[in-house]
Amino acid sequence: MKISEIEKTKAERPDTLPSRERRKLLRIGLAVTGVYLGGKVLSLTSVTNVFANDVVPKHGKYPYSPHYAMVMREHLCVDCELCKEACVKTNSVPDYGFRTTILERRRDIVGGGEETIFMPILCNQCNRPPCVRVCPTTATWKDEKTGIIVMKPSRCIGCKTCMAACPYNARYFNEETRAVDKCNFCWDTRLSKGETLTACAEACPADVRVFGDLSDVNSRVYQLVHQPETLVWVLRPEAGAVPNVFYTNA
Repeated sequence: MKISEIEKTKAERPDTLPSRERRKLLRIGLAVTGVYLGGKVLSLTSVTNVFANDVVPKHGKYPYSPHYAMVMREHLCVDCELCKEACVKTNSVPDYGFRTTILERRRDIVGGGEETIFMPILCNQCNRPPCVRVCPTTATWKDEKTGIIVMKPSRCIGCKTCMAACPYNARYFNEETRAVDKCNFCWDTRLSKGETLTACAEACPADVRVFGDLSDVNSRVYQLVHQPETLVWVLRPEAGAVPNVFYTNA
């Protein structure tokens, strides 16, 4: 892409930040990524706190329609990795990359001993995505209709700034395309073709991944997230990204 084209694109998209602020966010992103890689990815906040902002109002009027989201019923995951296999096959993910993966964490249990908990992760399709803010060529942006964070490889210059800024370490550099890649809720491979589930959600035999429209009060994701008696949390809430991937043991 020529410099003139980049400047024109940036002028058309008001969400692009000036270089000074971009550098500041990059430093924040590096710090957050370092914490993640250090094994302290999990920090919790209640869904009430997540919704206590202007991006996702409590009364249920969501910014996008459909407003795609995923709920991870963490305690059901058995690490069978069928979700990962489905993702690789559907989205042509190389061996060295991932659009979704499963982490392990261990915790002490009453009476002694430990238990292993498997935690699926993927791009959190944030409402306030740091990756979009730091991209110098607008190769990644939040789709105005679906809210999905998407990539345009032809715009990507491989600077990896978005990878550093992502609080969830959910991006990788594709050596074949020479561009950063990530989960996009199977938008190009499934949703845009009429499918209602992502490949990983459809492949999961334990119904761990519940995918749907958060703006639909009758959808499973809406009902799971809004159950008052159920603890729902998000990863890295202190990053301020306001994710659309929620975790629950319900």
